[in-house]
Amino acid sequence: MTLADITAPAVHSAIAEFDRLGRDEFLRMTGFARSRLYYLEHGGRLYDSKAVVGHAHQISTGSALAAGNFSGGERTVLPRLEALGFTVRYIPRQDWTRDEIILASALIEPNGWRPLDRIHPEVIELSKLLQGRSLYLLDQRGPDFRTPSSVHRKMADIATSHPEYTGRATNGNRIDRQVLLDFLDQPAEMHARARAIRAALWAEDPGEPLPDADVDDPTANEGGVLLRQHLRRERDPRMRKAKIAQIKRAGLAVACEVCDFDFSKTYGPHGADYIECHHRTPLHVSGPTKTRLQDLALLCSNCHRMIHRAKSWLTVDELHGIVAARR
Repeated sequence: MTLADITAPAVHSAIAEFDRLGRDEFLRMTGFARSRLYYLEHGGRLYDSKAVVGHAHQISTGSALAAGNFSGGERTVLPRLEALGFTVRYIPRQDWTRDEIILASALIEPNGWRPLDRIHPEVIELSKLLQGRSLYLLDQRGPDFRTPSSVHRKMADIATSHPEYTGRATNGNRIDRQVLLDFLDQPAEMHARARAIRAALWAEDPGEPLPDADVDDPTANEGGVLLRQHLRRERDPRMRKAKIAQIKRAGLAVACEVCDFDFSKTYGPHGADYIECHHRTPLHVSGPTKTRLQDLALLCSNCHRMIHRAKSWLTVDELHGIVAARR
């Protein structure tokens, strides 16, 4: 018995059975585990490729293939399915970001660092939020991406990182413990940050890619979500134009408020009115708010990067002090 015995009609029949039973029941019936990396893509849906192939073999030959009878992946299941005209996608597990871990921690901290049940309304709500609006694009997410079960597992990872936990630790990551310790040290500030992250996520368009041209480290200060929202606010062309106009009306040069660099003096007309805007107050401090011109500072590209470089952002005055001390 080999995978070569499997036919395309049998795969279609296995897919139909998967759809009829649902994923969990199909896997229970066939005795296969969930796919970890490779998924059969058909009709806009993802299917556990090894389970589908195993059941298709039974349909084709009358003999079942158990999970232990063959390995899954690029050397077995993938080439056979592709030879039959099907599409197989490689989707690695997406690690939880610091922002997401903060949101999960904010749910279990009030519960004495005990994970909430996967059917708890707050777990379901967080799952929907992370599935709808995320750092990861839609085509980077597998069927287990931030489900209530995965949220519950992440809560267990965080809980077992607690210094007073005496049981067996789960397979989390270093960020779990870092965030937990931050909550133990600064609970009020971390809950405020969680509320700001949640508000920023709801304000985003689902699945929107959010590249960052100014900051290399997406975990700086508030983390990916708040940082991107912060930069969106800074890059509003209307606010930037209004801020520059305000400076000109006051008879001041359009120059960096930290180092005094004036693009027009160095680059001539090509550099006229070129400057970046920086919002003085981080979102986790201000919360969602309407930007005022006095909230903005004009910075050269270098100083803007230096402010955003550290985990705890510098203020404009702090960076100005650093520069002044070097002169």
